[in-house]
Amino acid sequence: MIPEQDYHMSPEEFRRWGYKTIDWIANYLENVENLPVLSQVEPGEIRAKLPETAPQKGESFEEILKDLDRIIMPGITHWQSPNFFAFFPTGISAPSILGELISAGLGIQGMLWATSPACTELETHVLDWLVDMLALPEHFKSSSAGGGVIQDSASSASLVALLAAREQAKADINNLVTYISTQAHSSIEKGVKIAGLRRENLRLIEVDGNYAMSPDALQQCIEADIKAGLTPCYLAATVGTTSSNAIDPIPELGAIAQKYNIWFHVDGAMSGTAALCPEFRWIHQGLELADSYCFNPHKWMLTNFDCTSFYVRDRTKLNQALSIMPEYLKNQATESGKVIDYRDWQISLGRRFRSLKLWFVIRHYGIEGLQHYIRKHIALAQEFTEWVKSHPQFELVGNPPLNLVCFRHKGGDEINQAIVNSLNSSGKVYLTPTKLDQKVTLRMSIGQATTEKSNVEQAWKLICQVAESVEANT
Repeated sequence: MIPEQDYHMSPEEFRRWGYKTIDWIANYLENVENLPVLSQVEPGEIRAKLPETAPQKGESFEEILKDLDRIIMPGITHWQSPNFFAFFPTGISAPSILGELISAGLGIQGMLWATSPACTELETHVLDWLVDMLALPEHFKSSSAGGGVIQDSASSASLVALLAAREQAKADINNLVTYISTQAHSSIEKGVKIAGLRRENLRLIEVDGNYAMSPDALQQCIEADIKAGLTPCYLAATVGTTSSNAIDPIPELGAIAQKYNIWFHVDGAMSGTAALCPEFRWIHQGLELADSYCFNPHKWMLTNFDCTSFYVRDRTKLNQALSIMPEYLKNQATESGKVIDYRDWQISLGRRFRSLKLWFVIRHYGIEGLQHYIRKHIALAQEFTEWVKSHPQFELVGNPPLNLVCFRHKGGDEINQAIVNSLNSSGKVYLTPTKLDQKVTLRMSIGQATTEKSNVEQAWKLICQVAESVEANT
């Protein structure tokens, strides 16, 4: 009888290559500042290096790691570079990486309390911690009628809130109306399509001079919709919009939502993390009026993607919108009514042990350590703001409230686009533009874990040099 071949990596091999892999990650993070921030490859270049077919026989892990350097790394845009100032921060940290590693090693499926009680109970507890850490309304705690859950992203959070709002409305789905500002994230529009609501019933509310939603414009729009026989269903406000970091007026918008019995969702995305510091908790003023709220620890709280903290005032409304109980999921714990089954709080059935990395981060840094990073990044942004103000050829766009600075060259769209293209092709920094008032605007997003003043100074120096070069060639 021919003995069966063992294809598994042995425990000894796993230890050896595991140590080497950790070394690889540590070396990467130690040297990432020296790599081109934006990947410089051409479309199709990575695939051209890959074999046409999968290997018939297994290969050594040594060869796999070599190809990680040879094939994959040239195609990586380095979000962990201290010179990454594009989009938004995706802060990671060693404790978060290790938490993710242990989660992967445990390999659990946390769809029900019964499938791993620790997965559910740790998540519930850590989300309650965050309510206290950010001074969020008490009705978001699990000890109340509400509670928190980890979603994969703010996009999913806004979608499940929208589904709950749709069920709460108890009206013809074709008549339901949703409201966002012209500056809101595109994921809300996508959520409207997924939820089956009519795209023509999505209202984009005008903003004020600070790019925040106008309560007066909202009020007028709602009244017109009601007069037309439509049913206002869902209002999504933003604490820190993507383009400009605008803070919508939560108290005024919340009062309007309550007046018309509209589900009020607040998206804290990146900026919500700032509320770890008492001096920045003004951004959440009025949040007690919200039916749901989310923010992303995976952006500005040193926690690996994916990790969005999502809260609801009344969890039964979420369960009513999302819960289905097939025979194969029935169990004694669920039927007892004493446990939370988080699969009823999200779109998918399956879920990873994401609270583990969040728990590791909070315990390692403590509240003080996390506050340190927030304060440092905001201080750097404010200093950058002063540099822009003092430059004769640049101007601020809006008043930066936190860690995102919007600015532009006074020479117009062509020059601004040329500046950002030149900066990014250099590989030394990475910025992303947007359009505000229909004008190309540069965004300086400061929030990477290792970004220091020297990185911001270097970026500003390069911006000025590139601007001079573009001006000379225009």
